[in-house]
Amino acid sequence: MAELLRGAPIAAAITAEVVAHACALRAADVEPALAIVRVGEREDDLSYERAAMKRAEKVGVAVRREVLAPESATDDVVRAVHAFSHDAAVHGILMFRPMPPGVDERLAASALAVQKDVDGMCDASLMGVFTGAPVGFAPCTAEAVVELLARSGVSLSGAAVTVVGRSLVIGRPVSMLLQARDATVTMCHTRTRDLARRCREADVLVVAAGRAGVLGSGHVRPGQVVVDVGVNWDAAAGRLVGDVSFEEVEPIVRAITPVPGGVGAITTSILMKHVVQAAERAAGLETPWQ
Repeated sequence: MAELLRGAPIAAAITAEVVAHACALRAADVEPALAIVRVGEREDDLSYERAAMKRAEKVGVAVRREVLAPESATDDVVRAVHAFSHDAAVHGILMFRPMPPGVDERLAASALAVQKDVDGMCDASLMGVFTGAPVGFAPCTAEAVVELLARSGVSLSGAAVTVVGRSLVIGRPVSMLLQARDATVTMCHTRTRDLARRCREADVLVVAAGRAGVLGSGHVRPGQVVVDVGVNWDAAAGRLVGDVSFEEVEPIVRAITPVPGGVGAITTSILMKHVVQAAERAAGLETPWQ
């Protein structure tokens, strides 16, 4: 039976650090603040927004929201993001995506001030991730994967890691973050030839393919650590499931993240950490983090 790598204890530890840093900021008359820009009423956006606001209240981060109609144009989103980017009282900006078809996400992201881009959306932030430069922030979910592994005692230095998924939200940035921890990373995707063999060769398998149950028992071997980043709604079962077929894989591997309750539980804690770090940088009050 595999060890379950649960996100809640790690999220609690990160949250405690965020609370301490936020308290120090408020003692210096700085209130860390997050601005949320949302277009429409997508249920997954609303769910994450509720989770983010709940976490923000817990750690002492103020939240401002700009909610735009589903039929909004690119210019409407750009104006909202631009206004927050130039508001000195706002330290971090979270822009929900995917946007409706009428909105150019790349143009909207280009209006983000990189120092306030707390979810690694704009090109400059991703450049920082890929080059290791201290610019902006990594995407929260990608960083949550690395935090989960590191704080669960999984050794990354020299480890063979296979990442299944190539998006700019998770797959590519998490590959760079893992390499920064001295892992040897193989990037794959659902069209990779002999994907099962490449997955079995890994010590650590990170799956962010965006398809429910795409990896099963034939993709894993005993002794592996599996991080399932996928979040998919299984209508037949009436529950959330990952990209990994948990029932097939769990009896084989050494450790695995549950869905829900794994990586997703850490993401909002990383978001709040980024907001507080951005506030510290803006105020010139940076202090060491764990």
